[in-house]
Amino acid sequence: MPLNIQKIELYDTTLRDGAGAEGISFSAADKLAILQILSELGIDMIEGGIPSSNPKDAEFFIKAAATGYGTRLTAFSSTKKYGSAPENDSSLSGLLDAKTETVCIFGKCGAEHARAVLNISGEENLSIIGDSVRFLKAHGKSVIFDAEHFFDAFRIDKKYALAALKAAAVQGAERLVLCDTNGGSFPEDIARATAAAVKAFPDKIIGIHCHDDTGLAVANSIAAVQAGARHVQGTLIGFGERCGNANLAVIAANLQLKLGFALNIKLTALTWSARRIAEIANIPLAGDMPYVGRAAFSHKAGMHSDGVLKSPFSFEHVPPETVGNDRRILLSEISGRAAVAEKLNALLPGIKKDSPVAAAVLAAVKTAENAGYQFEGAEASFLLLAASVAENRERVIRVVAADVDTDLNERMSRAKLVLEARGAAAAGSADGNGPVNALDTALRSALGGIVPEINSVSLTDYKVRVIDSGSATAAFVRVLITSSDGDDTWSTIGVSTDIIEASKIALLDSFEYFLLQTERKNKIK
Repeated sequence: MPLNIQKIELYDTTLRDGAGAEGISFSAADKLAILQILSELGIDMIEGGIPSSNPKDAEFFIKAAATGYGTRLTAFSSTKKYGSAPENDSSLSGLLDAKTETVCIFGKCGAEHARAVLNISGEENLSIIGDSVRFLKAHGKSVIFDAEHFFDAFRIDKKYALAALKAAAVQGAERLVLCDTNGGSFPEDIARATAAAVKAFPDKIIGIHCHDDTGLAVANSIAAVQAGARHVQGTLIGFGERCGNANLAVIAANLQLKLGFALNIKLTALTWSARRIAEIANIPLAGDMPYVGRAAFSHKAGMHSDGVLKSPFSFEHVPPETVGNDRRILLSEISGRAAVAEKLNALLPGIKKDSPVAAAVLAAVKTAENAGYQFEGAEASFLLLAASVAENRERVIRVVAADVDTDLNERMSRAKLVLEARGAAAAGSADGNGPVNALDTALRSALGGIVPEINSVSLTDYKVRVIDSGSATAAFVRVLITSSDGDDTWSTIGVSTDIIEASKIALLDSFEYFLLQTERKNKIK
């Protein structure tokens, strides 16, 4: 698709609007890390926060200035308070103290909003917008005016809403950003009002800032661009106050891949950047998030898996690698031989979907899933199952006896076990912070002398899922464990009515998979 002649600027407000999401709190170090990620991704402008609001934001701006990424930073605040001189206003002074080249100020765009919230008249509101922009321009700043409540104001009084933009424009604001502040607008409303602003201010860059209260923030942002906006604000993975902000990852991919606009963003780094920011924010990245989610290019049904392997565009609207993501073929009782063969190729390159091996492994998968296993989130356990069926591989580790006791009064657990590995027997015991921790430590204690390689394996995540909740405490449970050796990460599964037994199965699979991969690497060498 040919590039649109005009470039789109991306403005990320993860560090300010994103920090308003429930459950998110960034340290100064977190903010510096996110600044680096967004800068390297190619985001044009990054809103750092409100310098005058708290010591943490003030510290961040000081530290950010010393990095190579500070030139992308924008400081954010409100227009001055009515009745105070700009030079005496703490909000505007804070913007100057941040020492950023660009500043962004927000102001009311509706006379009714000004009267209800600020207790001033419409004319007084226009005055404080103009005075604030003039003061900042006099101090050499590039000014973005965030037109708060613009679309609601435009519906009520189009003339006044445009007058608010003019108050900022005539004093030198380079960018006029139209804000759907309560997230209640629809794409046709956005397009109509944006087109009016573009027509009224042809020498200014018109921007869009949407919230997702109706689930339309991405659609609204794209409607604004199609109506002439050339500056888009949002947060990279969409989190923010209430229902969140416009998702820049989705918007950027759509604008570049679908509509042919030119952006500075490095699309191949999009998935990694999104996942890294979610990790810093300590929130799960939605698996079904378009483009960057873990499930965005996952295929489970047999017909879908077979189809996408034959013709990727049949079930993938863009190649996953264009946004740095991967295709995943999920295995379950509805998988076909093509999906199994694709997975088996990691173990036995060249396997065909119509081979007896693929049929045998598929049968084993369906038997295991009938017993409660679910391999789509535990591919390491699948490869172990496949190795046992396709290669008659025997387990390296076998637990002969195990006992786990928990003293509820002492809040202490102890695990004892006897195992065999590589023709040798060993025993281990350990106390732990709970039975699973005690079992994990005891396994490592026993295996350490026989299989020292496993000392590089660490458990990074542990999840429990109840399969048949109707059985209450007697239900089968799935334990999913994620492990890493510092280079690779893998997930395993255990199923039982006993959570300790399920944990033991998943832990043993984790170690077995590591040894299987080690064997394979040694053969290649």
